[in-house]
Amino acid sequence: MSTIKKVVLAYSGGLDTSVILKWIANTYDCEVVTFTADLGQNEDLSGVEKRALATGACNAYVEDLREEFARDFIFPMLRAGAIYEGRYLLGTSIARPLISKRLVEIALDEGAQAIAHGATGKGNDQVRFELSAAALAPGLKCIAPWREWDMKSRTDLVNYAKANEIPVTVTKAKPYSCDGNLLHLSFEGGELEDPWEEGGPHTHSMTVPPEEAPNEPQVIMIDFEKGDPVALNGKPLSPAKLIAELNRLGGKHGIGRIDMVENRFVGMKSRGVYETPGGTILHAAHRDLEALCLDREVMHMRDSLIQRYAEMVYYGFWFSPERECLQAMMDKAQERVSGTVRLKLYKGNVYPMGRKSPNSLYNTELVTFEEDRVYDQRDAAGFIRLQGLRIRGYKKLG
Repeated sequence: MSTIKKVVLAYSGGLDTSVILKWIANTYDCEVVTFTADLGQNEDLSGVEKRALATGACNAYVEDLREEFARDFIFPMLRAGAIYEGRYLLGTSIARPLISKRLVEIALDEGAQAIAHGATGKGNDQVRFELSAAALAPGLKCIAPWREWDMKSRTDLVNYAKANEIPVTVTKAKPYSCDGNLLHLSFEGGELEDPWEEGGPHTHSMTVPPEEAPNEPQVIMIDFEKGDPVALNGKPLSPAKLIAELNRLGGKHGIGRIDMVENRFVGMKSRGVYETPGGTILHAAHRDLEALCLDREVMHMRDSLIQRYAEMVYYGFWFSPERECLQAMMDKAQERVSGTVRLKLYKGNVYPMGRKSPNSLYNTELVTFEEDRVYDQRDAAGFIRLQGLRIRGYKKLG
């Protein structure tokens, strides 16, 4: 007899999670509570609660988490400059710990014994959900139906839905697997499974093709305080609203398109197409301001850890002690990163044009090509001579 009496399911209201809801209730003979997060995916969630209850849920939560997502997850990652394998801005990865956090909180409030998700056994999301749950509530069981049931295809899901009178609208299968939120929209599957094949026109939704973007550039300004963006064109905005507005501007100018083959944590390579218009603008602006405000050695040390931090996010270790320790270092480095960056948006690109900060380390008296009284150029000879001691000694031995 199962010890699981209640499960909290991460629920979207689509075919997969609707079937999962019913399957868990039937298989474990338990109650199922659903949780749906509004993370800025631009989907109509007004009917999700009703759909969940009609499918057999005993309770259904639908919550707007956009501001928490931006403030407590996207912005800390931005402060760390995190980019996975030099290109991916981690849009899907960073959403999973927040969803997991609320799943766990609801499970504890509801007295549930388990949480459940619809991630497959091939992807990264299963790891992210379950490692987060292990960190936050190690006593909760994680149910992953795609690793347990014998259904292998969408046709199997459709047949199960019909047999169990699940109220879902079944349409022709979409060629792509998509994931969207405030930070990005991703596409996998279909022709994208061939890394040589160009993605079709439906592999982009947030951005126009760069060649169709306006022929006139647009200049914007972003204000930062301690590494966080706080205002756009002089207007203070909340974290979520600022990202949403940059998504609109970046999308208009075709900014933030990435087509890449990446290394999944489980060991395989996959090809994905990503749109991250607002995030791309923010990364460019943030990096540019850092160049003005950060000490050279602090910047170089931080840069050496970016890939490690990005791996922690990508692999699912957001709630790990190592990520929290590294975050403290990243945030310490950001204490000086306040100021304004002026950028040009044009045909798929972001061009920093100017930057200013009350914490600027840029000294015009030092860098000028005109006469100065603060730098004796003769000192450079001794500096170079000392730097060359090691090299000259090595060459003599050769």
